[in-house]
Amino acid sequence: MDLGLTDRTYIVTGATRGLGFATARELVAEGARVVVSGRTEDSALAAAATLGERALGVAADNADPEAAARLVAAARERFGRLDGILISVGGPAPGTAADNTDEQWHAAFEAVFLGAVRLARAAAAALDEGGVIGFVLSGSVYEPIGGLTLSNGLRPGLAGFAKSLANELGPRGIRVLGVLPGRIATDRMTQLDALSGDPEGTRARNTAAIPLGRYGTPQEFGRTAAFLLSPAASYVTGVMVPVDGGARRGF
Repeated sequence: MDLGLTDRTYIVTGATRGLGFATARELVAEGARVVVSGRTEDSALAAAATLGERALGVAADNADPEAAARLVAAARERFGRLDGILISVGGPAPGTAADNTDEQWHAAFEAVFLGAVRLARAAAAALDEGGVIGFVLSGSVYEPIGGLTLSNGLRPGLAGFAKSLANELGPRGIRVLGVLPGRIATDRMTQLDALSGDPEGTRARNTAAIPLGRYGTPQEFGRTAAFLLSPAASYVTGVMVPVDGGARRGF
């Protein structure tokens, strides 16, 4: 199946490792060009070098108010066009409602929520018909995840923003959607499993709740995200798509 990605250009934020990098790698494999961002120049350049000549690395922190405009300009200057963006942000600090501080809430709001809103607004202004804006969120959009209160508070709000944006941009032929990773075997997931003090037991319990009986791989997530960003998914918008091995059984 041809996804129609050849020579299209996408921005993928938080793409130096994990789910963002896995998506960028699949986009490049399908013929797309990508601008990958990371918080440091070294990490962004290293990721782009791994991906090859169809990738450009740009240092950009999602919390920086200037990051969105810089990334859009980089895509246009290097590749001459912009067809979409995947907004992937790092997970905020773990904690509970009782122990997360105001400072942690402010930092998480800037990086996870407002940073993503700025990126989406900048992309929306630059995209033409057929463009797409994707958000990497999580299953906390529907159900809270223990020990991740900051994420539980902010990601559902981003999902609501994404759905509103889908309604606003639909008449221009621009799609907006969310991708909800479940238990995907990344460094972040290893860290979360370790928070319990019994990582092996936690992973066994989590695996038992997944119908496919295993954690997913970053490549499996990346392939799904690449499809959703592609013209092959041209009639998919305004939805949150779980990539979780069936852990969420329902709508």
